[in-house]
Amino acid sequence: MDRGTVGSAQSGRLLVEVREEGPSAVVTPAGELDHHTADLLREPLEDCLAKGFKRLVIDCSRLEFCDSTGLNVLLGARLKAEADGGGVALVGMQPVVARVFEITGADAVFAVHDTLEAALADDSA
Repeated sequence: MDRGTVGSAQSGRLLVEVREEGPSAVVTPAGELDHHTADLLREPLEDCLAKGFKRLVIDCSRLEFCDSTGLNVLLGARLKAEADGGGVALVGMQPVVARVFEITGADAVFAVHDTLEAALADDSA
């Protein structure tokens, strides 16, 4: 594991890496987030919250696809983080993933940033 890495999970179409960046956990899903792979993201997000990270930054730059199940995982993490006084920020969404958020209106409930640096600097999420 690299310095600062909290953990990772992998199964075929989705790899999830987690690392600590100051008070935030940066979670990077890579591949396809759908009904079959949603738990591979849900579990690390819940682990981060259980470990006391109130702020989750989801780096979506390597996420190639997200369906409604994946969206629900992210919304669930957002609700849990906010209940604990924290939040969830999304970073670097590819157009195909951003479109899902736009169509559903979910982009209005997340702090969305173009870069990881901007998300980490924004302590409102």
